[in-house]
Amino acid sequence: MAAPWRDMVRDAAAVREAAAVAVDSALLAGVLMRTGEQPHASDVVNYAPFTLLPSAVPRALFEQAYAVQQDFNLLVDAISQNKEFLEQTLASTIKVDDFTARLFRIYMQVLEEGLAQTVFLGINRSDYMFDCGLDGTAALRQIEINTIAASFGGLTSRTADVHRLVLKVLGKAEEASHLLPNNPAKGLALGIAKAWELYGSQRAVVMFLVEEVQRNIFDQRCVENELWSRNIRVIRRRFRDVFEQGSLDASRRLYMDGQEVAVVYYREGYVPQNYDQQNWEARLLLERSRAVKCPDIATQLAGTKKVQQELSRPGTLEKLLPGCPEAVARMRATFAGLYSLDEGEEGDRIAATAIADPDRFVLKPQREGGGNNLYGEELRQVLEKIKDSPERTSYILMDKIKPQPALNYLLRAHSPLQVSECISELGIFGVYVRQGQELVLNQAAGHLLRTKAIEHADGGVAAGVAVLDTPYLV
Repeated sequence: MAAPWRDMVRDAAAVREAAAVAVDSALLAGVLMRTGEQPHASDVVNYAPFTLLPSAVPRALFEQAYAVQQDFNLLVDAISQNKEFLEQTLASTIKVDDFTARLFRIYMQVLEEGLAQTVFLGINRSDYMFDCGLDGTAALRQIEINTIAASFGGLTSRTADVHRLVLKVLGKAEEASHLLPNNPAKGLALGIAKAWELYGSQRAVVMFLVEEVQRNIFDQRCVENELWSRNIRVIRRRFRDVFEQGSLDASRRLYMDGQEVAVVYYREGYVPQNYDQQNWEARLLLERSRAVKCPDIATQLAGTKKVQQELSRPGTLEKLLPGCPEAVARMRATFAGLYSLDEGEEGDRIAATAIADPDRFVLKPQREGGGNNLYGEELRQVLEKIKDSPERTSYILMDKIKPQPALNYLLRAHSPLQVSECISELGIFGVYVRQGQELVLNQAAGHLLRTKAIEHADGGVAAGVAVLDTPYLV
């Protein structure tokens, strides 16, 4: 892959000047996070970490990722409506993974009662890396699809402007003009606004369901402000607020503090630590309601790693999307090798292969949020321990992707300015809205590039490992 800034990263004086401009520009543009020391305070903030220079991304792979996003939206929606597929696919996982099992129990309970919800909103992000083959050509490989709380659509909407300025400061005005416009916050808000409109009550509000600790509040405010600009009222509540103040009327309309809620947009609820018994009860109340949940619990289950692995089996995509051979081919072209660790001969064989050659694989649990995957010696030790136990079915194996590193500077508050060998991950945001059986909106809504130093195997921006970036198409 071309490295457009190879000479620039070695000019220490120019880099120092550009970094000072970049940090001030990020603060001016609102590329912000609350600090770890004062995570509840917006009067003490710093810039969100980002790269000094935009990273090279192959134009053909970038366009391929955008072209397949509507297909993945269709697929996630189809899975969320297919009870038989979810039951069969997650049968082994829910025996050993308590978190997935609890989500699944709520899903079944809501189905048995009968869905009150008639409008469905999906906001997802499909993440990819660029796998460098032996001949040096790069291929697009899907890492995962996030169906709940896919973040940084707001801050990445503002990062390209910072990189444009940096390139101009470094004498690259022509290259700066080639950075693409990108506004996922607007695209995500468009989906939420459409769902709110179809819900059909002008007085109803959109509720952002948020974490107890909200360091990434400005990212969410970008989407929130887009809704306010459309005169849609937004409230922010936690699970505990729902438990204490949430209620359903006879028609299963959801009320918070006397306000009817049209849309519940989850920015929380994707890992076990988000739940205690009260929070599980709050989640059930929300799922039973008529409000549009983003995601509803079926769509959250559609994003599990076990579902991702099952999708790679021959014939699975064709069953889920009959009559869509072109969409199936586009999606399959992005898949990395994925392997089941279910009990039986196939699982035994793949476990033994991974123990013998751990550097070929990544071991993935059924978790979102980054920082959960296992590599190398750690992967081997865990698999050795659980290879004869049903616990291994709570994981899947994936071929390890080998991207081509490039030099860049990762700008973090209170960190020295030093060059790093880096790799990037491209996410494409997708938004869809379905009313009954009719899909009324289906589109890609922007992109997110995150970059990290090669010594960090796993983890995103919120986990403190990756930083925000902008693609420079080559």
